[in-house]
Amino acid sequence: MTVAEETEVTLAVGQQKDLPAVPDAAGRHTDREMHAILEIGVRGPDGAGHAGAPAPGTGPALAEVLIVDTSRSMLHPAAKLHAAKDATVAAVRMLPDGTAFAVLSGRFEAGVVHPGPGRPVLAVAGPGEREAAERAVRILDADGGTAIGAWLELARRLLKDHPAPVKHVLLLTDGRNEHDDRSRRPLETVLDACAGQFVCDAWGIGDDWDAELLLNITRRLHGRARAVRVESELTAAYEELMTGLLGTSVPELRIRLTPTPGTVIRQVKQVVPNEQELQPVPAGPGGRAAEYVTRAWGDEVRHFQVVLTADPTGRERGEDLQLAAVEIVVPDVRRPVRLPAPQPVLVRWTDNPLDASRQYPGVRRHELYQQASAAVAKAYRAWLRGTDGRDTADLALSRALALAAELADTQLLGALRRIEAAPGTGRVRSGLKDVDWQHLILSSALATPPDQAAPAPPAPDQGRAGASARTGAGALGPSADGTAGPPGSAPPGSAGPAVPVRPDGLVECPDCKWLGPADSLYCGGDCGRPLREPSA
Repeated sequence: MTVAEETEVTLAVGQQKDLPAVPDAAGRHTDREMHAILEIGVRGPDGAGHAGAPAPGTGPALAEVLIVDTSRSMLHPAAKLHAAKDATVAAVRMLPDGTAFAVLSGRFEAGVVHPGPGRPVLAVAGPGEREAAERAVRILDADGGTAIGAWLELARRLLKDHPAPVKHVLLLTDGRNEHDDRSRRPLETVLDACAGQFVCDAWGIGDDWDAELLLNITRRLHGRARAVRVESELTAAYEELMTGLLGTSVPELRIRLTPTPGTVIRQVKQVVPNEQELQPVPAGPGGRAAEYVTRAWGDEVRHFQVVLTADPTGRERGEDLQLAAVEIVVPDVRRPVRLPAPQPVLVRWTDNPLDASRQYPGVRRHELYQQASAAVAKAYRAWLRGTDGRDTADLALSRALALAAELADTQLLGALRRIEAAPGTGRVRSGLKDVDWQHLILSSALATPPDQAAPAPPAPDQGRAGASARTGAGALGPSADGTAGPPGSAPPGSAGPAVPVRPDGLVECPDCKWLGPADSLYCGGDCGRPLREPSA
């Protein structure tokens, strides 16, 4: 197997290492927060197949459930229902032979449109099944209300026992889940049950959908929330989404964090392209490691923010110490995958009271996005108050525009300018509809990485570059010191280990007697010290 035939996963850790070890104003030594950005990329081999075309002997790689809102409001205007049918049929036509799928209709309850009563739980795509599904979709009518929890619950039951590594739900609605009380279980309870079972993308259509509802669903189910402004755009949007889904290179990727003693993992969340909180799952019996599951990777790059806390009491000042090791794990690999080497998250305790951790460009960028999203929400709430909230809405819009300019995010700037009365005024234009704000709320929830993060100032001990995290092959982004390096470059200090390798292939830390792999850059035990000497 050649390198060109492998799927490649890359990892780069970006951070500012310096944290204050000085006591607080009350003279107490308190835990300090270290913020780091993990840039993880996946790149499939040239000419590789996709998720819908499984490797020989492995069974179907994708199980797909398409949910069509068929509540009465979809007939007002009827163009919404027609567009939903066209888009659903287009998505079904794209499913490769052998793909498991179902089409559901959503009202007060959910119903199976295809494969229909008395049929297997999921259909298996082929010419006949695709044609039958199209016929069933074409005769759909609309009536009743909107109870999205019931729709997702049926999708969960259909998918729960299926072995496909990629389980995906594509949900379309024009409403606001107004009849949640009609479901056997409320939406929040259903989302708890669905979490980790499948990925859900949710779409809005028409003029009365709720952006916060779509964001809540997709953040919990690790998908993305989107909407179309014109009904006729939906088919092309579905086709684009399915193309990406069928291009899945890695069905599941896990971030494994192993903290050193005294370090606590406080938070792990995805921040690019959208924010999603990740919950830990056990990383095997014993040990300190925790794993964070991400799913359905195509050829793409995502950013994750890691927050660790540690106590500087008794630690050396001015030394690079390891707080945690980061590894990438791809379980149940169906095709060859080349994984990056583990990378460290570091700290250097200083007597400087400045907390540099939050000033790392990737961390700071995410904070700006959070502020912009909050400003949009504030402007919307003020707009709902009419003339009483006009001044507040204008001020909040001006703040959001300034933040988008600082971020150099042209997509967000464009969305904000749809709301602005005239360029440069910072005032909300008259005649807006509620749906205009819903589109803006969705836009403000998306984040883009900078073209080139600004490098941090060189550290005083820049020569000790062995403390830098290596940049994974093909990955983009700065090193652990915050200084940019070429893709695929190894750390300048990656000369042979200073500690001799034992006959069993391990190295032993001379300070705390921790045992680890021969290529370990840092001790994974109590001291966290470097195990490799800087190169000359």
